[in-house]
Amino acid sequence: MLQLTWRKSSFSQLEGNCVEVAALGDGRIAVRNSRHPDEGIVFFARAAMDAWVRGAKAGQFDNLG
Repeated sequence: MLQLTWRKSSFSQLEGNCVEVAALGDGRIAVRNSRHPDEGIVFFARAAMDAWVRGAKAGQFDNLG
């Protein structure tokens, strides 16, 4: 089992509706659902996570729904 230090956004609501992230020693980023932390972890390369954050900030995902 991975022993990770999870971080949640300071914008997270008290109900826990947020994702949590943790840095791995090999440079990857782990992401999980804060409401269901035992239901799985998704791993991203640092470059992929950086690109996603830039896209989110630029509004590239605003019209997905």
